[in-house]
Amino acid sequence: MAMPTSDSESPSEPVEVAIALLFQDNQFLLQLRDDIPTIIYPGCWAFFGGHLDPGETPEIAVWRELEEEIGYQPPWLKLFDRRCYDRVIRNIFYGPLTVPVEDLTLTEGWDLGLWSAEQIHKGERYSEKAQQVRPLGDPHRQILLAFMAQHPDLVAGASHSQP
Repeated sequence: MAMPTSDSESPSEPVEVAIALLFQDNQFLLQLRDDIPTIIYPGCWAFFGGHLDPGETPEIAVWRELEEEIGYQPPWLKLFDRRCYDRVIRNIFYGPLTVPVEDLTLTEGWDLGLWSAEQIHKGERYSEKAQQVRPLGDPHRQILLAFMAQHPDLVAGASHSQP
């Protein structure tokens, strides 16, 4: 069965996910999702994370997903928000990225990269692997903008940093 490609298409029950906002040097690590039409936000930049396994808490899921998708375990993660949409419940965590991006092993997705505040406001970014500019998923952009507004200390000067 094909997955809907936007939050506006509603299954009978929303899917619950745990996602991570990882920051480093006033920038945020994002994943370019595979360009497969049957997944949600295909070919868009988004957060690392994913569905909760049966009986799994959001806290356990976010740690598991980071290990599975990029082989990384941050020193800490804190809950930022829990947002409920028609189709998905997003448990949003944040924490530091303490290793160089080059040390991460991408096992899910098309590309990854650090985004500056300027790029987040613009809502799109070039991917070297895709060889094209790809959009930031709208809910992901809204979450990042809200996070930056609430945590200006983590993004001070980010508009001057380019990945």
